[in-house]
Amino acid sequence: VQLQASGGGLVQAGGSLRLSCAASGSTFSSYAMGWYRQAPGKQRELVAAISSGRGTNYADSVKGRFTISRDNAKNTVYLQMNSLKPEDTAVYYCNYVYFRSSYHYTRPTNDYWGQGTQVTVSS
Repeated sequence: VQLQASGGGLVQAGGSLRLSCAASGSTFSSYAMGWYRQAPGKQRELVAAISSGRGTNYADSVKGRFTISRDNAKNTVYLQMNSLKPEDTAVYYCNYVYFRSSYHYTRPTNDYWGQGTQVTVSS
């Protein structure tokens, strides 16, 4: 099953972007999904995750600013990013996850990350 992330770009601090991740396959609705990001010189980190039942969890750094959602009819998961900060600059990836109610225990199900989409926030 392939995942294609899109929607990144260059935005000024305080601005907004909406990322999309389109999945192929007919069982998308059964899977939990997550958005990750990796900034230069840093480890990849989980930003937000959503379960098949639409439960969500978020990194503390994005709570109140980012919202993850899904449209199962379109096989797509979204990340609405508001009040963007320069420290949000990174390549953003989507992946399937083992969803746990605690952000700290949510893990990706595989190591295929695709190309991701670049988000750059200028100050």
